Amino acid sequence: MSPDRPNLSAALWCKSSYSNGQGGECVEVADGLPGVAGVRDSKNTGGPVLAFPADAWAAFVAGVKDGR
Repeated sequence: MSPDRPNLSAALWCKSSYSNGQGGECVEVADGLPGVAGVRDSKNTGGPVLAFPADAWAAFVAGVKDGR
């Protein structure tokens, strides 16, 4: 693992409550990791993962909740 890529091997993924079983847009988030939040497509769990700094992810989620 390169130093600029977070190690997400121990990540516990949580599917969005807005995801459904109909093949629509589905995301999973791995949070609770030191300093990083991972986001991936739940239909392609072996595919690419986006990694965000934990504080940036928290700000994004707060903005979504506030309707921004």
